[in-house]
Amino acid sequence: MKDRSNYDLAVIGAGSAAFAAAIRATSLGARVAIIEKSAVGGTCVNVGCIPSKHMLAASHTFKTAGTHPFDGVPTSQGELDLKALVAKKDDVVEELRQEKYLDLAEHYGFDVISGHARFTGPDHVDVDGRVLSARRFMIATGASPWAPPIDGLDQVGYLTSTTAMELSELPESLVVIGGNYIGLELGQVFANLGGKVTIVEALDRIAPMEEPEISETMTQILEDDGIRVVTSAEVTRVEAGPPKRVIARAGGSEITIEAEEILVATGRRPVVGGLELDAGEVKLDDRGRLVLDETLRTTNPSVFAAGDVTGAPQFVYVAAAQGTLAAQNAIADENGTLDYASLPRVTFTTPNIAAVGLTDEQAVAAGYECECRVVELRHVPRARVNLDTRGLFKIVAERATGKVLGVHALADNAGDVILAGVYAVKFGLTVSDLAGTWAPYLTMAEAIKLTAQSFTTEVEMLSCCAA
Repeated sequence: MKDRSNYDLAVIGAGSAAFAAAIRATSLGARVAIIEKSAVGGTCVNVGCIPSKHMLAASHTFKTAGTHPFDGVPTSQGELDLKALVAKKDDVVEELRQEKYLDLAEHYGFDVISGHARFTGPDHVDVDGRVLSARRFMIATGASPWAPPIDGLDQVGYLTSTTAMELSELPESLVVIGGNYIGLELGQVFANLGGKVTIVEALDRIAPMEEPEISETMTQILEDDGIRVVTSAEVTRVEAGPPKRVIARAGGSEITIEAEEILVATGRRPVVGGLELDAGEVKLDDRGRLVLDETLRTTNPSVFAAGDVTGAPQFVYVAAAQGTLAAQNAIADENGTLDYASLPRVTFTTPNIAAVGLTDEQAVAAGYECECRVVELRHVPRARVNLDTRGLFKIVAERATGKVLGVHALADNAGDVILAGVYAVKFGLTVSDLAGTWAPYLTMAEAIKLTAQSFTTEVEMLSCCAA
C-alpha cells in the first residue's frame, strides 16, 4: 500500500488557485493533496464573488420591482425578507462548493485533507499532528478583510465584506468606509434593499483606480440613487452609539456621520499567519508579503504560491491562472510566467464598471503620446431604449498608430462587453480595426465601435441605425 503522506504536490488552501493547481498537477501525473482548515472553495465561492454577486442581483431585482422608467408597467414591491435572501445565497454557495470543488476532487482523484498546516521543515508540514512530505508545496491561503487602525473601531464593532452578507436584518443606516469595488458593491446592495447608505473614501474620488470620468459619473449615479458619497475624508475615530458615529477629517474640518452599522471595505491582506514559514525557509519582505519571483517560486525553490496570497490582483481568474502556472512550473520544472497586460477588471455595481489595459494617466506615465475619446451612453441606442443613459465608454489609444491601449466602460452589462476590449488590447488592434468591425445593433457592445468611430467622426453625426 502506498504511503498517502507522501505527495508530489501539497497545496495549503482550497480555493480557486489550489484547485486549478491540483487539476493541472494531476493531469501531469502527480499525486496531489489539498490541505484546508476551514471550508473548501476559498474566498470566491464562500464569501466573495458568488455570494456578493447573488446579493447584488437580488437587491437590483428588489429595487426594480419598486421603481423603473417604463410608463405603463406597474410596480409591486413587497416586504423584504433578508433572512430568506441570505438563506438562498447560502444554498447557491453550497451547491457550487459541492459541484465545482468537492465533486471535482473526487473526479480527479486528489486528496482533500482537513486541518491546519504548518511548516516543520523545508519539505514537510504538520497537519494537526500528521506529518506530510512532498516534493513541492504551494501556498494558496488567500486573503482576508483588513481594517485600518482607526481609534475605537474594534471596541465599537464593525461589519466586513464577509459578515455583512450574513445579516438577518437590514440596517436602517450604514456607513461604508472605503469607496473601491467592495465598498461600492456592498454599499449598493444595502441601498437597493432600502438602507440609508453613506460611502466614505479617503482619496479624492471613489473607484480611484478607474478613469476620472467614470468616478465622476458613478458618484452622480450613486447620489441620484440616494447614496451619500464623501471623498477626501480620512476617518480618524469611531464612537459607540446608538447610533454609531464615524468621525472623519475632510477639507480641514471634522465631520460626523451617524449610522446603525459600519462596514469596513478597505481591502484584503494576504493570509500567511500560522504557517511557520521560517521552518519552511520561506521569507517575507519588510511589508509581511511573500517574496516571490515571476515564476511564483518563494525563497524556498520547492515552495510556490498562487492566488490572493501573492498580492496579485484579487480576481478569481488570476488565482486560477496562477495556480495552473505554479503547478506546471512545480511539477514539470518549468519557468513560465504570466502576462497581465490584458487583464480585465469588473465592479458589479448597477451600472457595471469594467476596464482593461491602461488608463490615460498610466499610458502617459509609460511614455505614450495618447489620444482618447469618451462617448456618453446617450449616444448608444441600447441605452436609449433601456431608458437609462447613465454611463460612458472611453478608449485610450496611441496617437501615432491608433493602437488600443485601454478600454473603459460604465454601463449596463459592461462586464460582458469588456471582453471585446480584452481582445483589442491583447492582440494589438487599432481604433480603425474596431471602427471597421461588425458590431451587433442594439447591444451595449456596439458602444465600443461607436467610441472607436468617434476618433474620426463626431458621434452626434453618426446615425443610430447605420454605420
